[in-house]
Amino acid sequence: MQIVVCVKQVVDPEMPHSAFRVDPEQKRVVPPPGTPPVLSPFDQNALEAALQIRDRLGAKVIAVSMGSSLARPVLSRTLAAGADELILLEDPSFRDLDSFAAAGVLAAAVRKIGEVDMVFTGRQSSDWDSGITGCVLAEELGFPCITVASKVEIADGQVRVERVIADGFEVVEAPLPCVVTIDSALGELRQVTLQALSAARKKPLRLWKAADLDLPPLPPPRCELLDLFVPKRETNCEFMDGDTPGAAAARLAERLREEGLL
Repeated sequence: MQIVVCVKQVVDPEMPHSAFRVDPEQKRVVPPPGTPPVLSPFDQNALEAALQIRDRLGAKVIAVSMGSSLARPVLSRTLAAGADELILLEDPSFRDLDSFAAAGVLAAAVRKIGEVDMVFTGRQSSDWDSGITGCVLAEELGFPCITVASKVEIADGQVRVERVIADGFEVVEAPLPCVVTIDSALGELRQVTLQALSAARKKPLRLWKAADLDLPPLPPPRCELLDLFVPKRETNCEFMDGDTPGAAAARLAERLREEGLL
């Protein structure tokens, strides 16, 4: 069994707000010095889902990442966590692709790998939060797709997925091969040890350019980015005075009523 996990490097979502910068001309986030990118958190959940299946049933787990300037130390964490192989799809033409074009490139890579039984992605990336790449990838490959999985099991050529819903959970089944997008409810990626980091250097890492893939013409962008900016954060604090706590509370209630909050 072969499982492909799509992982994306993103600007660290846990960076301090004061360090976040945007280039208004290029309309992109400027990575702050000294803050390396990270694996998108939902993609880490996807890798954990694949590793859990490998632990139970035995499988080859292949991590695939796409971009134009990929940080190998960051992406090599997939190997240290347990992936058997890492494939980097790195080409200047892969810069700033939208979800549809990115799915087309990833689909070409999956076809090149061949004999893939499962493709896992995060439910969405932590930078643009579009949440559609996995679904478009399934359409490109002609695979069924199950989204927002919190638990994944495989038996008798079928994948069985639990999905958390508002009033409980539901169970969905589909035949293999299949694309599954993974939710954070599945669990965090296992810890990486120093021994695993050392062993990761011996695992296969392949670099594929656009010319190495049998790429069809990529679709034009489906949307136009008009502006990218850091929202202004303003806080106005108004104190309610009163001779007694009751009087202050009455003034507060009156003020809230004026603002239509009561």
